[in-house]
Amino acid sequence: MCGIAGFVQRGWRPDEAPLVLGSMLDAIRHRGPDDQGTWLDPEHGVSLGHRRLSILELSPAGHQPMAGSAGRHVIVFNGEIYNHLELRAVLERSGVRPSWRGHSDTETLVECMQAWGIDRTLQACVGMFALAVWDREEATLTLARDRLGEKPLYYGWQGGAFLFASELKALRPHPAFEGRPDWEQASAFLRLAYLPTPFTVYQGLRKLPAGTCVTLRAPDFAARGMPDPVAYWCLAEAAARAEALPFTGSYHEAVDELERLLRDAVRLQSVADVQVGAFLSGGIDSSAVVALMQQAAGARVTTFSIGMPESGMDESAHAAAVARHLGTEHVAHEIRPAEALELIPRLPAIWDEPFADSSQIPTLLVSGLARRRVTVALSGDGGDELFLGYPQYLVFERLWKMRRLGHLPWNTGLRVASALGGRWLQKPVRGARTVVDAWRQPDTLRLNAYWMDRFRQDALPLRGGAHGASAQGPLRRSPAEATALADAGTYLPDDILVKVDRASMAYSLETRAPLLDHRIVEFALSLPLDYKLRGRTGKSVLRDVLYRHVPRALVDRPKMGFSIPVRRWLRHELRPWAQDLLDGIPADSPVLSKTEVQRIWNEHASGARDRAEQLWPVLTLAAWCRHHRVPL
Repeated sequence: MCGIAGFVQRGWRPDEAPLVLGSMLDAIRHRGPDDQGTWLDPEHGVSLGHRRLSILELSPAGHQPMAGSAGRHVIVFNGEIYNHLELRAVLERSGVRPSWRGHSDTETLVECMQAWGIDRTLQACVGMFALAVWDREEATLTLARDRLGEKPLYYGWQGGAFLFASELKALRPHPAFEGRPDWEQASAFLRLAYLPTPFTVYQGLRKLPAGTCVTLRAPDFAARGMPDPVAYWCLAEAAARAEALPFTGSYHEAVDELERLLRDAVRLQSVADVQVGAFLSGGIDSSAVVALMQQAAGARVTTFSIGMPESGMDESAHAAAVARHLGTEHVAHEIRPAEALELIPRLPAIWDEPFADSSQIPTLLVSGLARRRVTVALSGDGGDELFLGYPQYLVFERLWKMRRLGHLPWNTGLRVASALGGRWLQKPVRGARTVVDAWRQPDTLRLNAYWMDRFRQDALPLRGGAHGASAQGPLRRSPAEATALADAGTYLPDDILVKVDRASMAYSLETRAPLLDHRIVEFALSLPLDYKLRGRTGKSVLRDVLYRHVPRALVDRPKMGFSIPVRRWLRHELRPWAQDLLDGIPADSPVLSKTEVQRIWNEHASGARDRAEQLWPVLTLAAWCRHHRVPL
C-alpha cells in the first residue's frame, strides 16, 4: 500500500516543482513511510510523486515513480496486483521478455502497459489499485482506479493546475489549491454520513469512480478541460451479463465453486514479503477468509479483534472461539471508553473530508492493534453486499410481496398506536412507520435510498430547505438483489472501503479484501436469489463454505454492528465535546439551521428521543469545519 500525488502545471522554475511535490507527499507520509520518489517532465509540466509502504520487492528495485524498460511509460501506483506473476508469464509466452529488475507488481504493470496498452492491462489485472501513468510518447496522463473502489483517488483542476492524489490532504499544500467548500453536497452527507462519488467536499475536485480511468491529453492542459471517466469495468454491466448468463449448477456445486474462488483469492492475497495477518470479528465473512487462510498457511495465522464496551455490540468472545477452533494466534483488545474518546479529535484529520460512520473508531483501534504485529491484514469486507447479508434485504423482499397484496396487515394498528402516544411507544411506532413508508416507495432503488437516509422521517437541519437523496444503481429482478447491487456500487466504496482505507493507512497497515476479487463478485451476481437468501437467512452459500471449516454453532447468531455506543456517549462522555461544537455553529450559518440543530440536540440530550443517528453527521461536519478552519 502506498500513496500517490502529482500535478500538471507549466511554468515552474526548475527548483520549485520538486519542493511543492515534496510537501504534497509529506502530507501522506503515513501511507508510505518506507520510501519517497519524484519524477518530472519539465516540457509538459508533469510532476509525479510516490510514498512507499514496502510489501513486495523490498529492495530499491521496487522504487517509484517507475519507468518501463522502453522509457515510454512512467507510473505511480498504490495497491497490489495479485496475479502479476501470471501476467509476467503471459508476457513472456507472447515473446515479450523485458530485462526484469525485480519482482514488484509495479514493474509488471508498466511492462504490460508497454506491450498491451493501458486498457488491456487494466482488464487483465486482478487486484486493488489507484494509479497515474504518464505516456511520454502520446503526452497523456491517465488516472485509473480498481473495479470495486478499494483504493482512493482524487483529482481536478484548481486554478491553473490539474492535481491528483490518494487523499485530499495531499492536494492542500499545492499553491493552486482553492479549498472552496461545495455546500451543495451537505444534504447528501447528512442523509448518508458520507459524500457519494464523484463528489467531494471541495468545488472542482472529484473522486474517480471505481472501475474507471480518465485521460488528460496535452492540449487539455491549456484548455483546463475536465476529462470524463471511462469505464473499463462496470458493476451494472457485470450484473446484466450475470443475469443473461446465470449460474445453472446445483446449490452444492455453487458452494464448491465459491470455495474454489475464495480459496484462490485468499492464496493470492496472502502473498507478501512482510508479515500478513487478518481481522477476525467472528462473523461469517471474516471467519470464512481466516479459515481458508489458516488452512493454506504453513504457520499459524495471526488474527485480530476488538471488544466493544457494550455487550450488545461485542463479538470478541465469538471471534476468540473461532480463533481457537482454527488454531490462529489471536490478539484481542477491549475498547476502553477513554481510549476511544481520545481518537475523536483526530478523526477530521484522518478522514480529511466529512465522514460520519462511527465504526471508524473501532476500525482505527483494530488497525493500530494489527500494525504492532503485521504489515498486511486480510478482511471480510464485501460479503454482506455480495451475498445479501444485511437484514434489510430480507425486509425488502417481504415488503414487495406485501405490496402485491395491496396493504400491510398492521397499518391500522400503527395509526391507533400513533394516536395513543406515550414515550414508551415512540420508538416502536417510528420503527413501524419507517416500514410503512418504505412499503410505499415506488421502486426498489427509491426504497433503498429511503432506508439509508438518516433523516428519513425528519427535516434536514439545513438553511433554505433540503433536497431529497437520489437513488442510484440499476434495477434487478428482486428487491434484495437491486438494493444489494446499489449498496455495492455506493455504500461499499464510499463508506465501508473509505473507512477501512483511512483507518488502516493511518497506521501504515495494508488491508486486503479477498471477497472483493472481481471474479467472486461476478460469480455472486450470477447466483440465483435463493442460493444467497434462503428463508430468513442471508449469505447462505457463503455460510455453507464456512460450515465446512467451522462448526455452525460458533458462527450462527444474529448480525451485530461494529460500532461504538454513540447514543449513550453523546448523553454522557461525549456531551461536552458535542455541546462545544454545537455552540460554535454561528446563528447566521449559511449551511446549518442552528435552531433546528439545537432542537435535535435537546431531544437527544434530555432522553426524549434517540437522535444519535442524525446528530453524528452534524457533529462530524462541525468538527471537520473547525479542524480545517472552514466557516460553517
